[in-house]
Amino acid sequence: MRKYQALPVALLAALALTSCQDGTGTKDEGAARPEPASATVTATHPAEDGDSGTATGGTTGTQGTSGATGTRPAKGDKSAQGDKAAKGAPAAHVSCNGSNTTVTAQPVRRPLNHMLLTVRNIGSKMCDLTYYPVLRFDEMQWVPRPIKDSKPQAVTTLAPGESGYAGVSLSAADGSGEWGTTGHKLTVGFQGRTPNSDGGPSALPALPAKGVYYDSTLTVTYWLRDMDDALAY
Repeated sequence: MRKYQALPVALLAALALTSCQDGTGTKDEGAARPEPASATVTATHPAEDGDSGTATGGTTGTQGTSGATGTRPAKGDKSAQGDKAAKGAPAAHVSCNGSNTTVTAQPVRRPLNHMLLTVRNIGSKMCDLTYYPVLRFDEMQWVPRPIKDSKPQAVTTLAPGESGYAGVSLSAADGSGEWGTTGHKLTVGFQGRTPNSDGGPSALPALPAKGVYYDSTLTVTYWLRDMDDALAY
């Protein structure tokens, strides 16, 4: 009769317990169980306000935060304030005329028979001196011609406090002019955005007490920024 070696009681109890739990009578004690799928698998859902539309299953990666801020401009971004800046933009230039400027008329020694008109912007806005002044001595019925060569490349624009100029050739130096007379009152008219249009109120600069002599050769320059340029014609 073959004899069987007696197994320890504790080992027999462990084998019996393992067989009951597995259901097959055996168990691989070394195999590791996988983690629940919900810990690693991503899920998608419709995007909501401040959400990128992707959940990361419990981790906080860059996708989870970029969706909330990607479409919002930075607080200090100047482009986000473009509309506000546009609303605060300065108004368009106005026309210089007798209501927002002071005008003086001063005869000069050189060149001979010339007078200088000075217009100073006393308003609060930029103003434009367009074309040339429209001059009228007393009840004169004709308009002095402009000197075409004096036309500037751009409109003479005056900031508040700045001055513009025009030169007036009163009479022919050689005495060739006709209808010579002395004027005691001068009206300076301003033109608008188109030639010969009304630019607003006229100015009435004072003349010397003895008046100003002029004849049929009376001409005037365009409005210019430089006094010397205005007297160069």
